Amino acid sequence: MNETLGRLLVVTGIIIAVTGLLFIYKDSLPFIRHIGKLPGDICVKKNGNSFYFPVVTCIVISALASLVLYLLDRLK
Repeated sequence: MNETLGRLLVVTGIIIAVTGLLFIYKDSLPFIRHIGKLPGDICVKKNGNSFYFPVVTCIVISALASLVLYLLDRLK
């Protein structure tokens, strides 16, 4: 139990650190600038109001998260 919790905390910390680095260096990484602006993301602007839902971005992030979790599971 303690070993599993320890691994979970380490992986969570690494994910948070990588996310922080991506936010810091987002202007110098060309592929990061397009996240949230992919073709298929819904953006509606009418009468001064706007609605934005990043459908494709959510799918891409979900697929990447699934791949990472799958690879982590294979390492056990």
